[in-house]
Amino acid sequence: MDTFKKLKQFYWPFKKYFFTSVVFLILVTAITLVYPIVLQKTIDEVFIQERYSLIPYIASAFLILMIVKAFATYFHQYLGELFGIRSVYTLRDALYEKLQVLSFKYYDNAKTGDLMSRLTADVEGFRFFLSVGFSELIRITLLIVLSLGVMFFYSVPLTIVTMAAMPFLGIVVYQFDKRVHPAFRGIRKSFGNLNTRVQENISGMTTVKSLSREDFEIGRFSSNNDNYRQHYLKTSDIWAKFFPLMEFIGNICAVALLAFGGYLVIQGRLNLGELVAFFSLVWYILGPLMNLGFVINLFSQSKASGERLIEILDAKEDVVEKNHAIDVPIKGHVTFNDVTLTYTENDDSALKDISFDAPPGKVVGLIGATGSGKTSITQLITRFYEPEKGDVLVDGLPAADYKLKSLRSHIGFVLQESFLFSTSIRENIAYGNPNLKDEQIIDAAKRAQAHDFIMEMPAGYDTMLGERGMGLSGGQKQRIAIARAICINPSILVLDDATSAVDMETEFKIQKALKEVMKGRTTFIIAHRISSLKHADEIVVLEEGEVVERGTHDSLIHNHGTYQRIYDIQYQDRDAIMGVANQ
Repeated sequence: MDTFKKLKQFYWPFKKYFFTSVVFLILVTAITLVYPIVLQKTIDEVFIQERYSLIPYIASAFLILMIVKAFATYFHQYLGELFGIRSVYTLRDALYEKLQVLSFKYYDNAKTGDLMSRLTADVEGFRFFLSVGFSELIRITLLIVLSLGVMFFYSVPLTIVTMAAMPFLGIVVYQFDKRVHPAFRGIRKSFGNLNTRVQENISGMTTVKSLSREDFEIGRFSSNNDNYRQHYLKTSDIWAKFFPLMEFIGNICAVALLAFGGYLVIQGRLNLGELVAFFSLVWYILGPLMNLGFVINLFSQSKASGERLIEILDAKEDVVEKNHAIDVPIKGHVTFNDVTLTYTENDDSALKDISFDAPPGKVVGLIGATGSGKTSITQLITRFYEPEKGDVLVDGLPAADYKLKSLRSHIGFVLQESFLFSTSIRENIAYGNPNLKDEQIIDAAKRAQAHDFIMEMPAGYDTMLGERGMGLSGGQKQRIAIARAICINPSILVLDDATSAVDMETEFKIQKALKEVMKGRTTFIIAHRISSLKHADEIVVLEEGEVVERGTHDSLIHNHGTYQRIYDIQYQDRDAIMGVANQ
């Protein structure tokens, strides 16, 4: 029960629904046990003693009990469901909240499809046991205990003979639980992998089709699907082996009852009605005991689901806000002092002893080959990751001294791959500052050179976008992302290859507009094209996580180093293309 103890905080606040449901369950169970007693009285006192005048009274009492049971069953089931639904509502909120605070380091290794499986299928599996499994376990216990009590009242010897096989049934049930739990955990894991495969395939459908890899993807999905099938077959095999054995033991009990019970009736030590009632009561024990397999099944599924949910809730938060973190305006002075960053333990450092100073209003360009550490620098400013050593200072204070929301609200971040939500263009632009007026949203769009194409859309700023901004070109999506960054009026602006998806003419227009936006703001421009950062106050050239050159465009162009080599490659290519065009 360790899993349920760890998740107790989510369902215990709603215990009143559970315990009230149990009260009605006790009433339902008690009424159920009246059936064999009524049957015994009917046979022994009505038919054998020919007291037929009792039939109307017995029938009326039986009808009243049925009405009471119907109402009690309704309240038991409704309150049980309410208990489960309320519990997982808070659990699902907690899981989603946890996913929001986990750092990028967690998502570097997490799989989207698996996380979706945990927040849907696993949460639902846990809910079903809360709503049904717990109360079913109590119902089984009540039926067995109360039925045994009535049976002992009728005949102690017959009860002992009938229940002789019960310990064997208990052993079988225990062995079933030991084997079925790992099997269900395997099912949950394979289902998460299957979800991941589907999610990745749909997200990368353009790449799949453009490279004609449909058959390969079908094969990969088939492999994951087969793995899921194998785990389910393994579980089905366990069920197929254990349930006939449970039923066989139950039938032995029934045979012992009929043999010894019949003997007692012949000897006059037991009434016929009591034997008939006894037979019903035995199945009130055998049925629930065999149904215990179903409850164990639910328990194993919910336990496997709960363990996967706990893995999220217990996931380490690499970026933690201090207890006395401050919330003050930020001017934008950024300083790196001997900063080293390693993403994965025992891996090469992404940044090695990086040091530089960026006063407010300064424009810093970051250039280098892919994997040289450009984006890593900006991700440390926003505390997406924590440095392994060294200090990242903002306005002279460690970045960790600020509240995360306060720090990040002063940083406008335009990523290389702009993500847009499935909502209107207006809401996407104002996402970071939803209280903006229309004229402010339009002004930001104009600065990002997005207003004109937005007005050409069917509903202008109210045009609804598809998933991930489907319906817009890459350049259009990036300009909306730039407008979104402008809207939060940041002290620090990070442009991570923000103009990589636009043509040269649009890039020139955006850079012209951004010059006004960058005034008074510390700006970091990550680019592969020198044309995007040649106007920077300082350019930092990176290679394999180290600073190899720094200076202005004019100074670096004559250094005969890495920057000049990049410049020569880019402008020689351009001159060659222009020469071919002129011919």
